[in-house]
Order: sequence, then structure tokens, then C-alpha cells
Amino acid sequence: MAISTRITQLLGIEHPIVQGGMMWVGRAELAAAVSNAGGLGILTALTQPTPDDLRREIDRCRSMTDKPFGVNLTILPSVTPPPYADYRKAIVDSGVRIVETAGHKPQEHVEDFKGHGITVLHKCTAVRHALSAERMGVDVISIDGFECAGHPGEDDIPGLILIPAAADKVKIPMLASGGFGDGRGLAAALALGAEGINMGTRFCATVEAPIHNAIKQFIVANDERATNLIFRRFHNTGRVAKNSVSDQVVAISQQPEAVFEDIRPFVSGAKGREALETGNLDAGLVWAGQVQGLIHDIPTCQDLLAQIVGDAERIIAGRLAGFLQRQPGKVAA
Repeated sequence: MAISTRITQLLGIEHPIVQGGMMWVGRAELAAAVSNAGGLGILTALTQPTPDDLRREIDRCRSMTDKPFGVNLTILPSVTPPPYADYRKAIVDSGVRIVETAGHKPQEHVEDFKGHGITVLHKCTAVRHALSAERMGVDVISIDGFECAGHPGEDDIPGLILIPAAADKVKIPMLASGGFGDGRGLAAALALGAEGINMGTRFCATVEAPIHNAIKQFIVANDERATNLIFRRFHNTGRVAKNSVSDQVVAISQQPEAVFEDIRPFVSGAKGREALETGNLDAGLVWAGQVQGLIHDIPTCQDLLAQIVGDAERIIAGRLAGFLQRQPGKVAA
């Protein structure tokens, strides 16, 4: 038995499971492992210091898998933005066939990727944004519920509402994102109208994730309450794991006169990278979602995907089918 959807057919993958782009985590080791396990692994472009470094990372991933993989390019407003066009060119020149986009005003990038025949997945946190991306010409929507790690938007709509609300209106294939980590989630996502799932935090707690084991153990030990919402007052909400740093950011932000400069020293990407690489939980932010409460082990990607898909198949064919009873006097079609 296999779960076949428009997502598996479009992306050329065995299982409808995508590893979302994650800063400092989306490297060749993880992306290749996910792809080899039958999902879609994704490199994170801006994890690499330069476009040339990205080219080398793409080549390194190709040396580790012959299966499809993608690259994430997240566009964020910045006083000194990275050279997005150069990263985009590196992706195109390297012959990458699948790109995950996210963030602010991606149209220029989407148009260029589409012009080169690249399949584009775009992450959204609202139905209106998903419809805008669909009109823009993307191929897949990844709809991100409020449970997710990273930036869940400002509408605070959880997946149980957001996914079917988007499915009612979006015509192209859709991935459900935010709060997914096991076979129950995959079966639920399919029932709600999605055709696959996008996971981030769950893939951090795998053998191949290129982060310190102390961070993986931290995620396993946490429950569903162990996150903080930061940047709320600055209208750029982010969900991160609860640690001393995020607690401090929340406390400072609650001061009536607080401005972003007051928290800037605590939230730099360099400090977050230090935490992930050294295992020092007090070094910086650790981005993680509420799905931490469903993560109880650190498997290989191969074992994780096999477990998720196997459980989903059993739920769909067994438990759910078992609720159906033929009414007396009715003949099956």
C-alpha cells in the first residue's frame, strides 16, 4: 500500500512528506537523508554564507542522493538584505528543479524560477496569501498554521481551521504545515484537504539533523507548552522554544516603552546558530513549534518516514474504515 497524492506525483517522491527549509539546519546531510527516505529534502539557501557556497552545498547534496530535493529561499525585509538575486541565480544555474519560497513579496523570484521551469512551493500563513500566491503562478501552497515554529503570521489561526479553509478555495496542491510529526497528523492533513505535510521541528530531532545532540534531547524533553511567542508587539510574531533567552525577550518586550533595539542583542541569527552548534541552550533562540509535545525519540529519517507513513496507512485503512457500518437493507455500490 502507498499514499499517492498530487504532491507525490508532482514532486516525483514516494511519500507526501516535505522537510521545510530551516535556517542553519537545512544542510545536505538532512536534505539528502529525507530524500533518500522517500520524502522531499530541502536545503536552506541563506544558511550558506554566499551564493557560491550554496552552489557547493547543492553539489554536495547531489553526491549524497539521486532523489529529488529542493532549495528554500526566504525573502525577509531587511535594512541590508542579502543578495537574493545572486542566490536565485545560483539555484537556477545549479539545475535545481524544486524551490520552496517564503516571506515578503516573492513575485520577482517566483516569476524567474517559473521562467526556468522550476516547480515552486510557497509557504503561507493565511488563505488570502495562499490565493495571492496561486494567482502568482506557484505550483504548491504550504499552508502554515499557528502551531508552527518560525513566523505564523498575525492572524493566530490554528491548522484545524486554516487547512480546510484554504482547501475550500485553493485549487493547486497543498501541503499542511505546523504541528505535524506523526502518522496521525498525516492522516488528519489528508482528511482536512491537504495532499501532504511539511515538517520542520520534527526533522530537527533526527539522527541526521546537523545540530548538537543536546538540542535534539531538549526538543524531545519539551512538551506542547514549551514555546514562546516573540516579536508580537512588532507585528512579526515568531514561535520559538522556551528557554532563558526567549523568556528574557518576552519579558523585555512586555515593558511599555520597549523597542526592537532592546531585544536585538538576544535574537541575532549568529546566537541562534551558536546554540544549535554547541548545544548551549542559553546562547540564543531555538526555533521550534508546539509539535515538540509529540516528539519522543530521535530516529533516522528513514525510520521516521516509514513510521509516519505506516501509521497513516493503518489509520486510514483500519481505524477510520472501521467506523463505517453498512446500514441494514442497503447494498454496497
